[in-house]
This record gives sequence, structure tokens and C-alpha cells, in this order.
Amino acid sequence: MSREWKFNSVEEVDINSITGYKGFYNRFFKRILDLLLAIIFLVALLPVILIIAIAIVIDSGFPVFYRAQRGGYKNKPFRIFKFRTMVKNADKIGGGTTALNDSRITKVGNFLRKTKLDEVANLLSIIKGDMSFIGPRPELLQYTDEYEGAEKYILEVRPGITDYSSIEFINLDEIVGAENADEYYEKYVLKKKNLLRIKYAATVSFSTDLKLFWLTVWGVVKKAFNFIFVRKDKDGILNS
Repeated sequence: MSREWKFNSVEEVDINSITGYKGFYNRFFKRILDLLLAIIFLVALLPVILIIAIAIVIDSGFPVFYRAQRGGYKNKPFRIFKFRTMVKNADKIGGGTTALNDSRITKVGNFLRKTKLDEVANLLSIIKGDMSFIGPRPELLQYTDEYEGAEKYILEVRPGITDYSSIEFINLDEIVGAENADEYYEKYVLKKKNLLRIKYAATVSFSTDLKLFWLTVWGVVKKAFNFIFVRKDKDGILNS
């Protein structure tokens, strides 16, 4: 965490310190910027979007998008847009947290997840006004419904594709492991992510978003590079 953020747990957070979300940038300018950039990116990435959609259909059929409810801005639930990376009805087969080497992930889905291309579909959520480029990752309703105290301020900013918690937990599947992913997430990860989400609500500004954007780009590039060019053999030796 950055030096100016002095709280080490959700319970320690001084509610009076959470003021960033009240600013002009978050309330007005951020939405205009999101809309303009999302339209530009959507048009520019149409060929990529079409290729991803075709690949998903060939690999595992329809639907192309994964649309599940998440807790939204001002505590209004919404349905996210993401390219489907798991088998159909994956929510009914397993939990809400993706485990390491989760058997529900399709072949194309694995590539999309590792390269973060599944997030491109979120441009539609941004255009609709449900999401922002930068903001707390949209969380399951079962968790947002339980927010209390400082956690409620997470819902005072639009959920986004990336924020402090997304960067900190970019390899979440490796952190929660292959077994009991939901249990591990709830016990060891959720509160830490919420603290970082509160940090975003407290410090949201144009400079904060610009910083998080570049940190995310760098993190995604490293993650994609490792997935595409680095392989681990059975003996644990890295080969490119």
C-alpha cells in the first residue's frame, strides 16, 4: 500500500478519511471520460472482439458472454459483461471463486483469462454506465450484501475493471489454491481486497486512475508474457 494509506484492516479505517468519492472527478468527469474512451476502444477492438466470439463458439458453443449479477454503484445490482471462459452453467457446478486449474475453465477460456482478454467485453458495461475502467472489481451479491461500516463506501464508486485490489491479487487463482477456493477467499482474501477497495474510494482522482491504469497494463503484460512464452516442465524447470 502507498505511504499515505495508514490503515491495516477494514476495522481500523476512519470513515472520515474516505472523501475522494465526493470529488468532482468521481461524480461527473470520470463518467464522461469512461464513456468516450469505451466507445473509442470498442470500435478499435471490434475485429478482436469478433475473433474472440468465434473462438468461444467453436470451442464450447453459445453463449459468448457471461452475464452474472454483481453488486453495483450505489448498491444497485447489475449484470456484468465478460467473455465466457467457463463451461455453461459453471455457477451451478462449483463456487463463485475460481480455483487453481479449475476444471470448469475451457481451453479458449484459459487463454482469455491469462491474457485478460475476457475483460474486453466489459466495455459494454462501461458504456451502459454500470462500470468504469478503474474502480473496485464488481463483487458477488452474497458479499456486497454483507458490507458494513467503511465497506459500504466501496459502493460509492462505480465498480471497475481494475483497482488496487486487482493489481495486488492479479494471480488470485494461485493464491486461493485448487481446493476450497471459496472458503480460502472468504477467510483470507476478501477483507484484504475490501481494504484496498476502500482505499480506492478514499483516494479516487484522475492521477490515481492514471497510476492504476499503467500498473495494470504492466501487470497484465507480465502475466501474459509468462503464460505465452514461459512453460514449466514436469521437473519444475522453466523453459521458454
